Amino acid sequence: MPHALTLISHPLCPYVQRAAIALAEKGIAFERIDIDLADKPGWFLQVSPLGKTPVLLVDGQPIFESAAICEYLDETAAPRLHPQDALARARHRAWMEFGSVVLHAIGAFYSAPDEAALAGRAADLQRLFAQVEAQLATRIEAGPYFSGADFTLVDAVFGPVFHYFDVFDRIGDFGVFTGLPRVAAWRTALAARPAVAGAVGADYGDRLCAFLRARQGALAERMARAGRAMPPPARAAEVPA
Repeated sequence: MPHALTLISHPLCPYVQRAAIALAEKGIAFERIDIDLADKPGWFLQVSPLGKTPVLLVDGQPIFESAAICEYLDETAAPRLHPQDALARARHRAWMEFGSVVLHAIGAFYSAPDEAALAGRAADLQRLFAQVEAQLATRIEAGPYFSGADFTLVDAVFGPVFHYFDVFDRIGDFGVFTGLPRVAAWRTALAARPAVAGAVGADYGDRLCAFLRARQGALAERMARAGRAMPPPARAAEVPA
């Protein structure tokens, strides 16, 4: 009998998106419940020891942390999104962790207080993606995804990474992907994947723009100078990463 699955979510959380992508790729039905991280309900704190999203409830039993959730899903439902070979699987897990490092660098980027800091953080991101570019060049199998033709959990990790840049690109050209054609092609392929596109709501861009404006940093100043029509500021505690 199939388990009843509930994904406890926040609309901007990239780690939630990882789990949502894995669920969608496996064709697993689930309920998604968004919570307000600025006003966490008591029941949520009982199932999330760290007070973070995502949490996957499996017949009411909680699994917290996106890596644990993705591993559970891959062990219990087809198709497998990890390689069968143990060494390849370990390397993929390492690149998933690298994706978390990229998310931290994105947090530093959108938190930059001024243009000088923003340029520095963009350069940090460019260096990280240059390492990804070099890894993509080593693919033995041809295909649009991280390891070639097959979509894997590494792709599920980087889909949410690229969602950020769909919004950043509306603000300016920061040169993060300059000279990185393989990364750019991978980004395009992931954007076309239904599970990746469907991991965020139709209002994701507006929500993220509101969040950036509320932080009152260099990105918000760029938006203001450009005279962009922005949604009302989000609550400062609505943190996407």
